Amino acid sequence: MSDFKTITDLLIKFRDDRDWKQFHNSKDLALAISIEAAELNELFLWKENEDVDKEKLKEELADVFSFALLLAEKHNLDVSSIIKDKIKLNGEKYTVEKSKGSAKKYDQL
Repeated sequence: MSDFKTITDLLIKFRDDRDWKQFHNSKDLALAISIEAAELNELFLWKENEDVDKEKLKEELADVFSFALLLAEKHNLDVSSIIKDKIKLNGEKYTVEKSKGSAKKYDQL
């Protein structure tokens, strides 16, 4: 069993023990990801690049990952597969020869 599946199963048990599945529609899970990502961004606001409270960073990242895993599960998506597929797609858009050392978007290379 993959780590993603194990963690997702723990999240589902936590959710179901509290009868929260009724609130976990796709729209609200996507909004939750966005809101938690904003809270993650807030940790860095008005600070130096790497100046962040590590405990708060762990908490906010966990929230983002948790809602993302629940959204993937809701749509029967295999997280490992979709990430591998995206890496392959990005490799085609951002070839090493064109993109190495550059922060430009693929259509600007």
